[in-house]
Amino acid sequence: MTTVVNTAPGLASRLVNKVLAIKPLANLAKHQARQMMIKRAEKIGVPWTKEVQALRSHDWESHLSQVQNPQLNYPDYYLRSFHAYEQGNLNWDAALEVEVAAYAVHAGIWSNTGAKGDPMLRQSYHDILKSKIADEPRDILDLGCSVGMSTFALQKVYPQAKITGLDLSPYFLAVAHYRSQQRHAQINWVHAAAESTRLPAGSFDLISAFLMFHELPQSATWQIFREARRVLRPGGYLAMMDMNPQSEIYGKMPPYILTLLKSTEPYLDEYFTLDIEQALVEAGFKAPTITSNSPRHRTVIAQLG
Repeated sequence: MTTVVNTAPGLASRLVNKVLAIKPLANLAKHQARQMMIKRAEKIGVPWTKEVQALRSHDWESHLSQVQNPQLNYPDYYLRSFHAYEQGNLNWDAALEVEVAAYAVHAGIWSNTGAKGDPMLRQSYHDILKSKIADEPRDILDLGCSVGMSTFALQKVYPQAKITGLDLSPYFLAVAHYRSQQRHAQINWVHAAAESTRLPAGSFDLISAFLMFHELPQSATWQIFREARRVLRPGGYLAMMDMNPQSEIYGKMPPYILTLLKSTEPYLDEYFTLDIEQALVEAGFKAPTITSNSPRHRTVIAQLG
């Protein structure tokens, strides 16, 4: 049985796609999106420029050498521009700006929360995890762990668990490694693709993916679901917190803002048109629970059948 999904974006998205197909306009949109984030961060008291300059002064090569798999071949989808960085996630600029960017992006989720929006979003996800998963996981895999913000948050929720953070960007993992040393946190950092982790089969009780799937084409998502089934133990859970395609916010988004958003998220149409319930069931999971955890985010939890 083949998953059937609607791959046709709406009228507004198609118009935006035509605009972004013109490279000078796409570059302008990326620049504007980036500047908007920096200004928002500074406005809510997150010193973007100061924080990033301080990180740049650090010697990162030693951390990079400890986490990087030099034999890794990157999938084509990962070599595209992401988040206004021409080299996507494969550069130091992206890695050193992830944390301040998260505070800026999530500042507007709830009114008047400012920099507290990011920890509130993570807490809303963890509250759902705790309510839906009765038995505390012993081994957790954080897919697309980036610089470790989601990984450290999971460790705080499940302090007794052994946690592995996996990401495709060695630059992100170098920052994660540095942060884990600062925190004296025992995390196993793995440089690999989420669709081909090379981790032992049946080795995790919980796989978590925080804001990862909207950055993937559908083909990669289906592969990751199958890989998750492989590395989970019987009865284990796959949990995903991400943008909610059913949120009215995206449907009512002004064309200018939608253009800025899509200029930094090349696979947004594929994510929004994915039938995630059907894809999970076909990958071998039970029908998932889908819970709204912010005005524009949802948590999807599927147990291995």
